[in-house]
Amino acid sequence: MDEMGLKNGQKGSTTAPKAVLDRLAKLKATIEKYRYEYHVLDKASISPEALDSLKHELVQIEEKYPELITPDSPSQRVAGKPLPEFTKVTHQVPQWSFNDAFSPEEMREFDARVKRFIAAGVEGKKIAKKGGAVPMPTYAVEHKIDGLKVVLEYEKGLLKRAATRGDGVVGEDVTENVRTIESVPLRLTQPVDIIVEGEIWMGKKQLAALNKSRVKAKLDPFANPRNLAAGSIRQLDPAVVAERKLQTFIYYIAQYRGATKPGGVPMMPATQLGSLELLMNLGFKVNPFFKHCKNMEEVIEYWYEWQKKMSKQDYLADGVVVKVDDLSLQNALGYTGKAPRWGIAFKFPAEQVTTVVEDIALQIGRTGVLTPVAHLRPVSVAGSTVSRATLHNEDEIKRLDVRIGDTVILQKAGDVIPDIVSVVHDLRPKNSVEYVFPKKVMACGGDGSIERIPGEAAWRCVSKDSFDQVKRRFYHFVSKKCFDIDGLGPKIIDVLLEENLISSFDDVFSLKRGDLLSLPRFAEKSVDNLIESVEKARTVSLPRFIASLSISQVGEETAYDLAKAFGSIEKIAVASLEEIEAIYGVGPIVAKAAYDWFRVAGNKKLVANLLKHVKIEKMPGSAGVGAGAGADALIGVFAGKSFVFTGSLPTLDRDAAQEMVRDRGGDVSSSVSKNTTYVVAGDSAGSKLDKARSLGVEIIDEETFKKML
Repeated sequence: MDEMGLKNGQKGSTTAPKAVLDRLAKLKATIEKYRYEYHVLDKASISPEALDSLKHELVQIEEKYPELITPDSPSQRVAGKPLPEFTKVTHQVPQWSFNDAFSPEEMREFDARVKRFIAAGVEGKKIAKKGGAVPMPTYAVEHKIDGLKVVLEYEKGLLKRAATRGDGVVGEDVTENVRTIESVPLRLTQPVDIIVEGEIWMGKKQLAALNKSRVKAKLDPFANPRNLAAGSIRQLDPAVVAERKLQTFIYYIAQYRGATKPGGVPMMPATQLGSLELLMNLGFKVNPFFKHCKNMEEVIEYWYEWQKKMSKQDYLADGVVVKVDDLSLQNALGYTGKAPRWGIAFKFPAEQVTTVVEDIALQIGRTGVLTPVAHLRPVSVAGSTVSRATLHNEDEIKRLDVRIGDTVILQKAGDVIPDIVSVVHDLRPKNSVEYVFPKKVMACGGDGSIERIPGEAAWRCVSKDSFDQVKRRFYHFVSKKCFDIDGLGPKIIDVLLEENLISSFDDVFSLKRGDLLSLPRFAEKSVDNLIESVEKARTVSLPRFIASLSISQVGEETAYDLAKAFGSIEKIAVASLEEIEAIYGVGPIVAKAAYDWFRVAGNKKLVANLLKHVKIEKMPGSAGVGAGAGADALIGVFAGKSFVFTGSLPTLDRDAAQEMVRDRGGDVSSSVSKNTTYVVAGDSAGSKLDKARSLGVEIIDEETFKKML
C-alpha cells in the first residue's frame, strides 16, 4: 500500500484502501487533463460545474487522508492564508528587458546590427576566411503581452518557486499567488529542472465581469486589465488572486538543467520556435500566434497585420517581440549592459489622445537638473488616467512650441510619464505666450539661481543641495504634525520626485491612480490606500497648514500662535510686519521670516494652489484680527493654561492631545517651567516629571486630562 501511495505521488505511509488510492490517482489525472484542455488549449470537454464536482470529490478524499496531499495536487491551487509580506528572491538567471523599436526603419537598423555582429564574431570570421557565406538570421516573432512578467522554477517537474521580475536581479516570491492560476502547471509532463519566463495577464472579458460586479456594489471600476493583473499578483491574500482568474503565456526557457543527453527527457531545442514547442509539450500555455519569419520584411508584415487584428484578442498586447530564432546565434550575439542583442520589442503605434496644458512646472532631479513637466487636464490614455507629461528640456519646449493653455496630442508608449507629440495650433488661446525659463527657481536653494549646462539642452540649480532640501520639505509636509498623509513616507516621496510626478506641495493632491500604478513600490492596494489617505488629508487645521509650508523660523508652536492670532491664512498673508511682531511669543526674527515668506510671489502661488485642493478648518477661539489678537483670543476651557506632555499616553496620540489643548484656547510647551499649569504624564515619563515635582506643578494622568476636555 505504501508502494502504491509513493507510486502515485503521495508522501509517507497511509491507511487509505487501495481503491481510494486508485480513485485519487484517476481524479488527479482527469482533473489535470481537463484543466490543461480548458486553461491551456482553450477548449472544454466538460462543463465548469462538472469539473468543480470532480475537484470537490478530490478535496473530500484529501481531507479524510491528509497524508495523501501532494504539492502538485489540483486541490493545492485553492488559495491559502494571507501572507504577511512578500519575501525577496535572487534570480538564478538575471532578468533582462528588451530595447524598443517603433518603426520599420528602426527594425531594419536592428536587422543590420544583428548581421554585423554575426559577421564580426569568431564563427563568422572563420566562415568568411574559408570563403563561405555567413549565415543570415531568421526570426521568431511573438505577441508582446501587456501583463506582468513572471519567472517560474521547476525541480524534477514540480513547481518550486514563482517570482516577479523586480529589478532584474532580485524579485518578489509570489509562489502562493501563482499557484492559484490554472494555466500554470504544478507538475510538468516530464521530470525536468527548468526555469521559464512568461507573462501573467487578465482577459478583457474577465475585467468586464469584475467591473460589472463592482459597479453593482457601488465601487469604482478597475481601469485596465494590465494594471489589475499586476496589482492582483501582488496581493498578500491568495484568495483575492484566485477570484481574479488570471492567465499566463510562457515564452522563454531561461535555464534547462540535466537535459543535454537523450534518454526519456527532451533535448534542449536549437531554436526559439523549438523552445515554444517544448514548452507546450511540458504543459505550459503558449501564445498560439508565434511565427517564423525568413527575413525582416516578413517581420514588418507580421507587425502590420497584427496592428489591425490585435483588438479582437481577449488579452492586451502593445507590440510584437522579435528574436533571432537560432539559439546558438543568440548566445553569440549576447547582451549589452541592459538588453539582449538578439531580440527587440517592436511596439505598436501608441494610443494618442488630446488634452490641455494647464501649467508648466520645473521639477528638480537628484543632480539638480531642472525638467519641465506639463501639468495636464486629467485624461485617460492607454487605459490609465494621467495628469503629467515630461517636456524633457528647453530645446524640446521650443521644438514643440508648447505653451500653457495649448491643446496637445498626448502619446503613451509604455512609459509611466507620457510624451507630448505635438500642439494643435488651431486651438491655441489668443493670449498665449512662449514659455521662458525663469532666472531663478527658489526651490533650488541658495538664492535660487539656475544655469544652462554647457553643451546640453538642460538647466540645473546652481545650489548643489537643492534636491535634498526639496525632499526634506516634502517629508515635513506629509508628516504627522502637518497633513498626516499615511503611506506617503520618505521612500515613496523619493520615487515620486524621481519620476517627476511632484515638485510642489499641491501636486500631492492631484495625483491619479494611473500616475502611480506602474511605479516601483506601488501595487494596486498600496495605490488605493495612498489615494484614500490623500483624500482624508484634504481637510486640515490652520496651524497644521501653516506648519506644513516650511517657513523659516516657523515651527509647530509659532504656526499655532499665528493661526490663533489671525484666524485665516488670508489674513496672515496680508498682515504687516508690525502686526506679526505684536503676537505674544513671536520675536522680531521669526516675524520677519514669516512676513518675508508671504511677500514672495512663488509662495503666494503655492498657498493659492493648495487652497484649490484643501479645506482649512475654522480656527477654534481665534479672534481673526491683527495686532494684539493673541491675548484676546484665549477663550475656551483651557484659556490661560499651559500644558506639558511627557511619556507615552495609554490611548491618546501626543500630537492629537496637544492639538486638543490648543483648540480649547490653551498653550502647549515642550519644557516645564513655573508658568506650566499642568504636566500630563504617561508611561516612562522622565526628567520633565521630576522637574514638575520640584516646581510644584500639578501632575495629572490621561484620564484626568480627558475629563477636563
